[in-house]
Amino acid sequence: MIWTSLKMFPKKFLGVDIGTSGVKMVELRKFGAKIKLENYGELKPFAFYETPLRTFEKSTLALSSQDIAKSLSAILEEAKIKTKKAVFSIPDFSTFFTWFRLPPMSKEEVPSAVRYEALQHIPLPLSEVTLDWQVIEGKLSEQEKNRLKILLVAVPKEILNQYQEIATLAQLELQAVEAEVFALSRASIKNEKGVIALLDIGAQSTTISIIDKGILKRSHSFDISGNEMTKVVSKSLGVDYSKAEALKKKYGLNPISQFLEPDIPYGQDLKKILCPFCDIILAEVKKTAQDFYQVESKETQKIILAGGTALLPGLKEYFVEELRKETEVANPFSYIFCPPILETELKAMGPSYAIAIGAALRGLE
Repeated sequence: MIWTSLKMFPKKFLGVDIGTSGVKMVELRKFGAKIKLENYGELKPFAFYETPLRTFEKSTLALSSQDIAKSLSAILEEAKIKTKKAVFSIPDFSTFFTWFRLPPMSKEEVPSAVRYEALQHIPLPLSEVTLDWQVIEGKLSEQEKNRLKILLVAVPKEILNQYQEIATLAQLELQAVEAEVFALSRASIKNEKGVIALLDIGAQSTTISIIDKGILKRSHSFDISGNEMTKVVSKSLGVDYSKAEALKKKYGLNPISQFLEPDIPYGQDLKKILCPFCDIILAEVKKTAQDFYQVESKETQKIILAGGTALLPGLKEYFVEELRKETEVANPFSYIFCPPILETELKAMGPSYAIAIGAALRGLE
């Protein structure tokens, strides 16, 4: 008789990111210690609809569960994905984070203590939210004299129920949901020992998170986004939204080529249009890093850019010049075995696919 460890069988998982700019899905396979990209797909909302999939103001899904499930099913069919087990990411603006300290206590005592403390921090009745927490400083032991620092995450049950409904309609097996910041961190940061500022410049908002030795120490979102940048470019240059988006992605903070864009008024420099947005983001990075230093006495050593706007031409260089810190663009596919022919394409896709990749990696853990 031959005995075979179950760990030797390949394991597949889907990571699903339902964002404002569309739905992204990544299928990963793990065989032993090796992780391979099996498939991926994306569907923009305008393929079916004229409105985004989310609205930042309402912090909810803007479309019905049926519409989003239809988008997921379209990706599954087009990419011929057979895997059913999935992890969904939840947008940070739909998730409530807080940090607090507890006195030394045993593992058995912590849940009730966390729930009691949550009453003081969560702006919703506990009956309406699902709580998740982890110890980020200290040890669970009655012998330990150091206080515990707890990261508490609360998600409205209404949102969780809708995600379950979407998964059911799309015939997926929802294994877990998690906040975008955790998926993004898992995909973008590998074996970093210092303090990292993870900056996710998305279509609808920007989130800055401080990660210290792989642990989320603080995170907050603010209303500066890639979509807002495109709207201002459109208004400033007198072009429609799609043309403005194309110009933004092509030139970024660089001057517009009169030879390539003769219909654009001479002398237009996108840097003058976009820098006010970049400067607001930079100010938030500096403030967050300074606040963290005052509390933890630790300097932020590196900036990692993610989200669809991370590849804006000239953006990384502008951040390096202004912050005087090592800055890189997230490249989550670099940690995954992929066909060499796709290397250049996947590197360009990496910043916008990082959340979906991180969610899939959660399933493979």
